[in-house]
Amino acid sequence: MNPSSRFEIPGTDSKLIVGDRLSGQNRQLLFITGFLSKRWGNKSKALAELCRKQQWGFCCFDFRGNGDSEGLFADYTLCDWLEDAKRVLQMIVDGPPVTIVGSSLGGWLAWILGQEFPQVRKLVLLAPAFNMMAKRAQDIPALRREEWERTGWMPWADDALHRDFPLSWKWVEDSHTFWDQRFDSLRPVPTTILHGLQDGVILPQGSWDFTDDLLKHDPHYPIELLLKTGDHRFSTPSNLTTFLELAAKDL
Repeated sequence: MNPSSRFEIPGTDSKLIVGDRLSGQNRQLLFITGFLSKRWGNKSKALAELCRKQQWGFCCFDFRGNGDSEGLFADYTLCDWLEDAKRVLQMIVDGPPVTIVGSSLGGWLAWILGQEFPQVRKLVLLAPAFNMMAKRAQDIPALRREEWERTGWMPWADDALHRDFPLSWKWVEDSHTFWDQRFDSLRPVPTTILHGLQDGVILPQGSWDFTDDLLKHDPHYPIELLLKTGDHRFSTPSNLTTFLELAAKDL
């Protein structure tokens, strides 16, 4: 089978964005991971295998400050990660038409990219974390939110796994900015949102509300919302089958 090749491209600060790319014909899938996820998980591996079988291109990467990419997590925010995704997309847009598959925070970034790049022909958004950091600021206790804004920093969570990931308050500011602009320049790229009904991390109501608001702006926008049994990971065999079927669906 055709192996993937590792690539390294410089970010805006010259720190390297590291990823893997599989060459192919007719179509290519770009997978964008969720917050603090690394590029090679069960969904990206399943997508890469799908692309090998179909002889399509495939690409995935780690954001700066995460995974194999260079930089410290604390030095980056949502705007930087969007720029990383743009740089990777710009690297592949001369090839076959692109389908972006975005998971969680990657789903929201995929939506933004789909509105900007005409080479993106299809979007599959899995449990998209729309306006994620603004919602995070809204959901925590008021005193902690005020401290976060005053000091400029807060750990993502207090557990041992996440407390070493300090979040700048700029994540919240960036989140508000992108959310306010979400429908400013609509491009009718076919979009499917897939969300697990038992998702307790990113509630499916957010996908419902986004779809409803989008269709109020443009009643003919080509969007489909699918709510299925599953949690945020959406990783059972039946979940992955559904996920792959949507990714493989004809353009």
